[in-house]
Amino acid sequence: MNPSSVATAAEPNMQSMTIEDTPAAAQPSEPKPFAWNKCVKVVLVLLGFLLFAMAIGSGLHSLKQWKSPSSLHSLANSRAAPQACCSPACLKVADRLSLAIDPFSQPCDYFLFTCGLSGATRGRQRGKGTTHHSNSGEGERTKKRHGKRVETDRENDTLVERLPDRETLLKESIREILEMAEGLDSPNSLEWKARQFYRSCMNTDSIEGQGSEPFLKLGGWSALGQWTQTDINSTLALLMGQYGTFPFFSVFVGKDPNQQHNNTPYIQIDQPDFQIPTEWDDQSETSKAEAVSMRPFLSSSLNFLTLLGVPRSSRAMSNGLYMALSSELAKKSSPLHHRLQTNMLYQRVTIRELQTLAPVIDWLGCLKATFHPLAISESDSVLLHNLPYIVHMSDTISKWLLKNGVMGSGTIQTYMILSLLHTLHPALDSRFRETQRNLSVALGNMEEEDPRWKHCIKTTERGFDVLLGDMVRDRTAHRETEELVGNLYSSLQSKLTDLAWRNKESRNSVLKRVKSLTPRFMAHTDKQKLAELYSEVVISEDSYFANCLQSLLLQQKRRTQLFSQSFQPDIMSITPFLSGSAIIFPSGMFLPPLFHPSYPRALNYGGLGFMMAKDLLHLLLPDLHTESGSPESVAACVWSHYISVTEGPGRVGAFSLAPSQKLEVWVQYTALQVALQAYQNSLQQHQNDASLTGLFHNHLFLTSFTQVSCDPYPYRQLMTFEPSFLVSVICANSDLCPSQMTCEKKPLVAPLDSC
Repeated sequence: MNPSSVATAAEPNMQSMTIEDTPAAAQPSEPKPFAWNKCVKVVLVLLGFLLFAMAIGSGLHSLKQWKSPSSLHSLANSRAAPQACCSPACLKVADRLSLAIDPFSQPCDYFLFTCGLSGATRGRQRGKGTTHHSNSGEGERTKKRHGKRVETDRENDTLVERLPDRETLLKESIREILEMAEGLDSPNSLEWKARQFYRSCMNTDSIEGQGSEPFLKLGGWSALGQWTQTDINSTLALLMGQYGTFPFFSVFVGKDPNQQHNNTPYIQIDQPDFQIPTEWDDQSETSKAEAVSMRPFLSSSLNFLTLLGVPRSSRAMSNGLYMALSSELAKKSSPLHHRLQTNMLYQRVTIRELQTLAPVIDWLGCLKATFHPLAISESDSVLLHNLPYIVHMSDTISKWLLKNGVMGSGTIQTYMILSLLHTLHPALDSRFRETQRNLSVALGNMEEEDPRWKHCIKTTERGFDVLLGDMVRDRTAHRETEELVGNLYSSLQSKLTDLAWRNKESRNSVLKRVKSLTPRFMAHTDKQKLAELYSEVVISEDSYFANCLQSLLLQQKRRTQLFSQSFQPDIMSITPFLSGSAIIFPSGMFLPPLFHPSYPRALNYGGLGFMMAKDLLHLLLPDLHTESGSPESVAACVWSHYISVTEGPGRVGAFSLAPSQKLEVWVQYTALQVALQAYQNSLQQHQNDASLTGLFHNHLFLTSFTQVSCDPYPYRQLMTFEPSFLVSVICANSDLCPSQMTCEKKPLVAPLDSC
């Protein structure tokens, strides 16, 4: 609200008062004696002064309210409901919002609200991150109380429709893009190629009908019989260059962290991702095959050989030799923590030196195939992450080739074939996928398998990530997103200046860093570059396997671009990230139902605004507790609110939080404050914010917040209570909220301090 609106609101009241009171004095009347007329004049003068004083006082009071942020919130809440949002996006989100627990009309249900049974049992469990000083009976009473709460949650669970996590929302949006009706794209256009790839993945009938035949015809070699070729490098170069498969070592591109001011990308070589399960022995500093995993591993590899048509007479021997070679190669693999302790990472050698250290591999030929058409020479440097393994790998392959002759070379062929199969088995029929799935379950991976559409989104993204990124960005409303990010970042900077810093140096250092960063959005890719990238891609309408091979060629092109591009966007990013002097906000953040340009701003700021503020605080201030006392003091205040409501005011000192928990409580509460202030800044600029389901302004903002407070993210386990409880803290002793949050079942003995 601005000063002119306050004045406009006050003037009608002044006019109505004058119209009511002056007619009696203004109407004609019979002549009165002089003394009586004099008294009337005196009364009228006094009355005029009184009305004038009342008008001045009302104006000053209104001006004072305009200057006070809390009064501004109060005025916003007391207005009549603005016009309702009736856009298709609003109507869709209104159905979900109508099922939400309103903290102001249903405070008792709201105080019992949890993010599901896992949240209920995860809640404030004493002895897990908190300390208490209570007798032994207290723990039993807590279990009983939590047991009742779980049952209550089950009853109330139907009242709340949980939002999917942000990654799922992004995948659902990409799914809508890829499942658009056929005929909208011109044949062989870039968009048509991406959608046709996705459709071929979803066509499981065609995939099942082709069986293993596409794989058996691949590469010009046979998976059957003996292999007489003793030079493994031609096959290895083919696997690495065309099929993105690295059987004996992994290859990727990245910077050297030891050169902080050098952004030069380097080829980096590491141990591979072994298919055989291994365990690390600290004493011998070697890895060995896990005994309990041998049976399922042997069973899966034997089944793969059967599906590839290897004769029964040689199948068992081939499988046994494959397991022996796998175990031998894995001996010198080591976990990351050991390599960090022994300084194995980022060892720089030239390709010529590497050829001397591990001569069985044609390093120059294989790396040229991997990064074709880039010019690579023997004098180029590479970074190694496990040199002992690389040397051991070369020695092991040499021994198998020399000692076992044709049998040894056949085993190495089998090893490479099964490595390639691991890359391509998702494109084959269900027998291959089930074999791999059974092995994962046997090794302890109990996660549910993704539905087919999610799998197809993932495989489409691998090859068409650049194009999909542009298609997602086309759905983003730039003006509204820029306003949201601008207000949010400005509010964050203002909040940081008010923190209780431990010293001036810390304050200046943090504020300087935050101010030096520029919020940016992912830009569209140049159309010509897109056309060049996908020009040679030929997509089949009925062969998903052939399309996957095309995707691997696209990924090979992307690897070569890593040397010329300093920034590679990830279209699946759902949180802000740093890139040089910029904070990049991915387009995948600004999607329904978290954000839409037609939504009331209160809905956008209360939901996505809070989540973005939380992400920014974690990104920019991971060690704030060492530089400011605010996290500890604010967390203590919020925690006292929670204990007062759940345990009673006299129990506040009985429980405490761990430092990491205090920081997370501060992050969540501060994020809510930052998002709310950003919304108020927006409301001053645009006072005609719409309503939704009868809710508007702060009421709608806080209700939107409760819908996203259950968002799963890496730090969630540090919260000892549901983040939605923060609404009651925000509303304590303030006029920010449309009404007091009081529940007769949980009366507050004394008013609580504002945090």
